[in-house]
Amino acid sequence: MSASGVPGSSGGELVAGFHPVREALRHRPHAVRRVLASERRGGARLREIEELCRRHGVRCEKVPESALAALGIEVHNGFAAELAAQRASAPATGDANLVVLLEDIQDPRNLGAILRVCDGAGVGRVLVRDRGSAPLSPLVARTAAGATEWVSVERITNTAQTLERLKSDGFWIYGAAEAGTPPWQLDLSGKVALCLGGEEKGLRQRTRELCDGLVGLPMRGKVESLNVATAASAVLYEAVRQRIRA
Repeated sequence: MSASGVPGSSGGELVAGFHPVREALRHRPHAVRRVLASERRGGARLREIEELCRRHGVRCEKVPESALAALGIEVHNGFAAELAAQRASAPATGDANLVVLLEDIQDPRNLGAILRVCDGAGVGRVLVRDRGSAPLSPLVARTAAGATEWVSVERITNTAQTLERLKSDGFWIYGAAEAGTPPWQLDLSGKVALCLGGEEKGLRQRTRELCDGLVGLPMRGKVESLNVATAASAVLYEAVRQRIRA
Protein backbone atom coordinates (compact mmCIF):
# COMPACT_ATOMS: atom_id res chain seq x y z
CA MET A 1 0.00 0.00 0.00
CA SER A 2 1.02 3.60 -0.40
CA ALA A 3 1.66 5.94 2.48
CA SER A 4 -1.99 6.88 2.60
CA GLY A 5 -3.35 3.37 3.08
CA VAL A 6 -6.86 4.36 1.86
CA PRO A 7 -8.45 2.40 -0.98
CA GLY A 8 -9.31 4.36 -4.10
CA SER A 9 -12.38 4.03 -6.27
CA SER A 10 -10.67 1.83 -8.87
CA GLY A 11 -8.41 -0.39 -6.80
CA GLY A 12 -5.71 2.19 -6.18
CA GLU A 13 -5.05 4.28 -3.10
CA LEU A 14 -5.53 7.88 -2.11
CA VAL A 15 -3.36 10.62 -0.71
CA ALA A 16 -4.98 13.86 0.42
CA GLY A 17 -3.79 17.39 1.07
CA PHE A 18 -1.69 19.80 -0.96
CA HIS A 19 1.77 18.68 0.19
CA PRO A 20 1.21 14.90 -0.15
CA VAL A 21 -0.36 15.35 -3.60
CA ARG A 22 2.44 17.64 -4.75
CA GLU A 23 5.14 15.25 -3.54
CA ALA A 24 3.42 12.31 -5.24
CA LEU A 25 3.43 14.26 -8.52
CA ARG A 26 7.06 15.24 -8.05
CA HIS A 27 8.41 11.92 -6.80
CA ARG A 28 6.43 9.23 -8.63
CA PRO A 29 4.13 10.79 -11.21
CA HIS A 30 3.93 7.50 -13.10
CA ALA A 31 1.89 6.10 -10.20
CA VAL A 32 -0.63 8.97 -10.09
CA ARG A 33 -3.79 7.97 -11.92
CA ARG A 34 -5.62 11.26 -11.44
CA VAL A 35 -5.76 14.33 -9.23
CA LEU A 36 -8.97 15.76 -7.80
CA ALA A 37 -9.13 19.43 -6.92
CA SER A 38 -12.03 21.13 -5.20
CA GLU A 39 -13.93 23.67 -7.26
CA ARG A 40 -13.41 26.03 -4.33
CA ARG A 41 -9.64 25.92 -4.65
CA GLY A 42 -7.72 28.58 -6.51
CA GLY A 43 -4.54 30.59 -6.27
CA ALA A 44 -0.89 29.55 -6.36
CA ARG A 45 -1.39 26.07 -4.92
CA LEU A 46 -3.93 25.09 -7.55
CA ARG A 47 -1.73 26.50 -10.30
CA GLU A 48 1.25 24.48 -9.03
CA ILE A 49 -0.74 21.25 -8.94
CA GLU A 50 -2.18 21.89 -12.40
CA GLU A 51 1.29 22.63 -13.79
CA LEU A 52 2.70 19.40 -12.34
CA CYS A 53 -0.23 17.48 -13.80
CA ARG A 54 0.36 19.02 -17.24
CA ARG A 55 4.08 18.29 -17.03
CA HIS A 56 3.56 14.62 -16.26
CA GLY A 57 0.42 13.99 -18.30
CA VAL A 58 -1.80 13.40 -15.27
CA ARG A 59 -5.51 14.18 -15.46
CA CYS A 60 -6.59 16.92 -13.02
CA GLU A 61 -10.32 17.04 -12.35
CA LYS A 62 -12.19 19.92 -10.71
CA VAL A 63 -14.89 18.40 -8.51
CA PRO A 64 -17.41 19.63 -5.92
CA GLU A 65 -16.26 19.74 -2.31
CA SER A 66 -18.78 17.01 -1.54
CA ALA A 67 -17.04 14.64 -3.95
CA LEU A 68 -13.82 14.88 -1.94
CA ALA A 69 -15.68 14.41 1.32
CA ALA A 70 -17.29 11.29 -0.15
CA LEU A 71 -13.84 9.69 -0.47
CA GLY A 72 -13.87 9.13 3.29
CA ILE A 73 -11.01 11.51 4.07
CA GLU A 74 -11.89 13.93 6.85
CA VAL A 75 -9.41 16.69 5.95
CA HIS A 76 -8.16 17.10 2.38
CA ASN A 77 -7.46 20.82 1.98
CA GLY A 78 -9.07 20.69 -1.44
CA PHE A 79 -6.73 18.13 -3.06
CA ALA A 80 -6.59 14.36 -3.43
CA ALA A 81 -4.74 12.00 -5.74
CA GLU A 82 -5.52 8.43 -6.69
CA LEU A 83 -2.38 6.28 -6.91
CA ALA A 84 -1.70 2.86 -8.29
CA ALA A 85 -1.13 0.33 -5.50
CA GLN A 86 2.47 -0.62 -6.07
CA ARG A 87 4.66 -0.44 -3.00
CA ALA A 88 4.79 -0.11 0.77
CA SER A 89 6.92 3.00 1.08
CA ALA A 90 9.44 5.22 -0.60
CA PRO A 91 12.78 3.74 -1.71
CA ALA A 92 15.71 4.41 0.59
CA THR A 93 17.44 7.66 -0.39
CA GLY A 94 18.92 8.98 2.88
CA ASP A 95 21.92 8.13 5.03
CA ALA A 96 21.98 4.33 5.24
CA ASN A 97 23.97 4.58 8.49
CA LEU A 98 21.27 6.56 10.28
CA VAL A 99 18.20 4.54 11.24
CA VAL A 100 15.18 5.37 13.39
CA LEU A 101 13.08 2.68 15.09
CA LEU A 102 9.64 3.59 16.44
CA GLU A 103 7.49 1.50 18.74
CA ASP A 104 4.04 2.29 20.11
CA ILE A 105 3.74 5.74 18.48
CA GLN A 106 -0.04 5.82 18.54
CA ASP A 107 -0.81 9.43 17.59
CA PRO A 108 -0.80 9.72 13.77
CA ARG A 109 0.18 13.39 14.04
CA ASN A 110 3.26 12.43 16.04
CA LEU A 111 4.14 9.74 13.52
CA GLY A 112 3.75 12.20 10.65
CA ALA A 113 5.81 14.84 12.43
CA ILE A 114 8.59 12.32 13.13
CA LEU A 115 8.66 11.24 9.48
CA ARG A 116 8.96 14.88 8.44
CA VAL A 117 11.92 15.29 10.81
CA CYS A 118 13.48 12.06 9.50
CA ASP A 119 13.27 13.35 5.95
CA GLY A 120 14.86 16.65 6.93
CA ALA A 121 17.66 14.90 8.82
CA GLY A 122 18.32 12.48 5.95
CA VAL A 123 17.45 9.31 7.85
CA GLY A 124 18.00 6.26 5.68
CA ARG A 125 15.32 3.97 7.12
CA VAL A 126 12.44 4.29 9.56
CA LEU A 127 11.38 1.02 11.18
CA VAL A 128 7.92 1.02 12.76
CA ARG A 129 6.81 -1.73 15.14
CA ASP A 130 3.58 -2.95 13.60
CA ARG A 131 1.60 -3.84 16.72
CA GLY A 132 0.67 -0.85 18.86
CA SER A 133 1.65 1.81 16.31
CA ALA A 134 -0.48 4.15 14.23
CA PRO A 135 -0.97 3.04 10.61
CA LEU A 136 0.39 5.04 7.70
CA SER A 137 -2.85 6.91 7.14
CA PRO A 138 -3.84 10.06 5.19
CA LEU A 139 -3.51 12.03 8.44
CA VAL A 140 0.07 10.79 8.84
CA ALA A 141 0.86 11.69 5.23
CA ARG A 142 -0.70 15.13 5.59
CA THR A 143 1.13 15.88 8.87
CA ALA A 144 4.37 14.73 7.26
CA ALA A 145 3.79 17.34 4.51
CA GLY A 146 4.81 14.93 1.76
CA ALA A 147 7.73 13.30 3.59
CA THR A 148 6.06 9.89 3.32
CA GLU A 149 6.89 10.05 -0.40
CA TRP A 150 10.61 10.30 0.38
CA VAL A 151 11.28 8.42 3.62
CA SER A 152 11.71 4.66 3.53
CA VAL A 153 9.27 3.24 6.11
CA GLU A 154 9.32 -0.45 7.00
CA ARG A 155 6.88 -2.24 9.28
CA ILE A 156 8.52 -4.71 11.66
CA THR A 157 6.96 -7.35 13.88
CA ASN A 158 9.70 -7.98 16.43
CA THR A 159 11.78 -5.13 17.86
CA ALA A 160 14.29 -7.39 19.62
CA GLN A 161 15.12 -9.38 16.49
CA THR A 162 15.42 -6.19 14.45
CA LEU A 163 17.82 -4.63 16.95
CA GLU A 164 19.93 -7.78 17.02
CA ARG A 165 20.20 -7.65 13.23
CA LEU A 166 21.19 -4.00 13.35
CA LYS A 167 23.86 -4.79 15.94
CA SER A 168 25.23 -7.57 13.77
CA ASP A 169 25.48 -5.01 10.97
CA GLY A 170 27.62 -2.78 13.16
CA PHE A 171 25.03 -0.30 14.42
CA TRP A 172 25.14 1.31 17.84
CA ILE A 173 21.65 1.38 19.35
CA TYR A 174 20.52 4.36 21.41
CA GLY A 175 17.14 4.56 23.10
CA ALA A 176 15.45 7.85 23.90
CA ALA A 177 14.80 8.23 27.63
CA GLU A 178 14.44 11.15 30.03
CA ALA A 179 17.47 10.16 32.09
CA GLY A 180 19.69 9.45 29.10
CA THR A 181 23.00 11.07 28.17
CA PRO A 182 22.69 14.35 26.22
CA PRO A 183 23.22 13.63 22.51
CA TRP A 184 26.13 16.08 22.22
CA GLN A 185 28.06 13.90 24.67
CA LEU A 186 27.69 10.82 22.45
CA ASP A 187 29.33 9.86 19.18
CA LEU A 188 26.47 9.88 16.69
CA SER A 189 28.62 10.16 13.58
CA GLY A 190 28.79 6.46 12.67
CA LYS A 191 26.26 3.67 12.23
CA VAL A 192 23.52 4.71 14.63
CA ALA A 193 19.96 3.54 15.27
CA LEU A 194 17.76 5.78 17.42
CA CYS A 195 14.83 4.07 19.18
CA LEU A 196 11.81 6.16 20.17
CA GLY A 197 8.96 4.88 22.31
CA GLY A 198 5.29 5.65 22.74
CA GLU A 199 3.73 8.84 23.99
CA GLU A 200 2.70 7.46 27.38
CA LYS A 201 5.23 4.85 28.46
CA GLY A 202 8.23 5.41 26.20
CA LEU A 203 10.34 2.44 25.18
CA ARG A 204 9.46 -1.06 26.24
CA GLN A 205 11.69 -2.53 28.93
CA ARG A 206 13.13 -5.21 26.64
CA THR A 207 14.01 -2.57 24.06
CA ARG A 208 15.82 -0.50 26.71
CA GLU A 209 17.81 -3.55 27.73
CA LEU A 210 18.97 -4.13 24.15
CA CYS A 211 20.17 -0.56 23.68
CA ASP A 212 23.88 0.20 23.89
CA GLY A 213 22.99 3.43 25.65
CA LEU A 214 20.20 5.87 26.42
CA VAL A 215 20.02 9.38 25.04
CA GLY A 216 18.03 12.17 26.66
CA LEU A 217 17.56 15.91 26.67
CA PRO A 218 18.04 17.94 29.86
CA MET A 219 14.82 19.69 30.89
CA ARG A 220 15.46 23.12 32.42
CA GLY A 221 11.84 24.27 32.63
CA LYS A 222 8.77 23.15 34.52
CA VAL A 223 7.45 20.57 32.02
CA GLU A 224 8.82 17.09 32.66
CA SER A 225 9.35 15.95 29.08
CA LEU A 226 9.17 16.89 25.41
CA ASN A 227 6.80 15.66 22.74
CA VAL A 228 8.32 12.59 21.05
CA ALA A 229 8.56 14.33 17.67
CA THR A 230 10.30 17.33 19.24
CA ALA A 231 12.74 15.06 21.05
CA ALA A 232 13.42 13.18 17.80
CA SER A 233 14.20 16.46 16.07
CA ALA A 234 16.72 17.56 18.71
CA VAL A 235 18.57 14.23 18.79
CA LEU A 236 18.59 13.68 15.03
CA TYR A 237 19.88 17.15 14.28
CA GLU A 238 22.71 16.66 16.73
CA ALA A 239 23.55 13.55 14.69
CA VAL A 240 23.37 15.68 11.54
CA ARG A 241 25.69 18.27 13.10
CA GLN A 242 28.24 15.60 13.94
CA ARG A 243 28.01 14.05 10.48
CA ILE A 244 28.49 17.39 8.75
CA ARG A 245 31.44 18.16 10.99
CA ALA A 246 32.97 14.74 10.34
